[in-house]
Amino acid sequence: MSRTRTAARFAAVATAAVMAAGTLTVTSGAAAAAADSCADIDVTYAMGTQFGVSGPPDSDPVYDALVAALDTRLAGTKTVSYYRVNYPASLEPWSASVGNWDLVRHIKAQAAACPNQTFAAVGYSQGANVVSNSVGVSSLGSLTGAPIVAVIPANIEPRVTALVVYGSPQRGMPLYKPTTITGTYQARTLDDCATGDPACGGGADPAAHLSYSRPEHSVPAADFIAARS
Repeated sequence: MSRTRTAARFAAVATAAVMAAGTLTVTSGAAAAAADSCADIDVTYAMGTQFGVSGPPDSDPVYDALVAALDTRLAGTKTVSYYRVNYPASLEPWSASVGNWDLVRHIKAQAAACPNQTFAAVGYSQGANVVSNSVGVSSLGSLTGAPIVAVIPANIEPRVTALVVYGSPQRGMPLYKPTTITGTYQARTLDDCATGDPACGGGADPAAHLSYSRPEHSVPAADFIAARS
């Protein structure tokens, strides 16, 4: 089968999975609150691979560290709401597409409800693929990558002021052709790869891929988002 036909078939499977995503349940209290708020900034976060856990877990150290750092930076200046992308974050080949669909759905809904709100999108590991897909940069072909099924509309794009990707598989293990977020969003993107991380830097230290909750990662990310919000 040709590469084009294989990709088309993969995209069809991903689209079917996205249509089934309505059965996933949002478990984050912050996510539910965000839908009803018009904070100055809305931060959407896509978690890393959780090996089949359906929906966000109650605790995610990378997310928790970012929230703590960003709340500290913005205290007394701007309000912020948080939404955790509702997707399997599994090793299924369509997983990142489900996250892609939910991230774009959330930002479109918030943009319509809150005309003055700005947005930041953050993704860790597989979540970085979700973010990339959502701004039109395909993750297909990278580890845990999947086809694009939705893109943030052009009329909302100026309000997306910051993207942060941690340990992005698109930067490549040697097996994959390295890619990064380019184009319109390139100058608004912090692409953070820990030294030795095999997922993004071709390193040989699996522990490095688990280090993104540390201050040396969460603080620069929070500063990056705050400075652009």
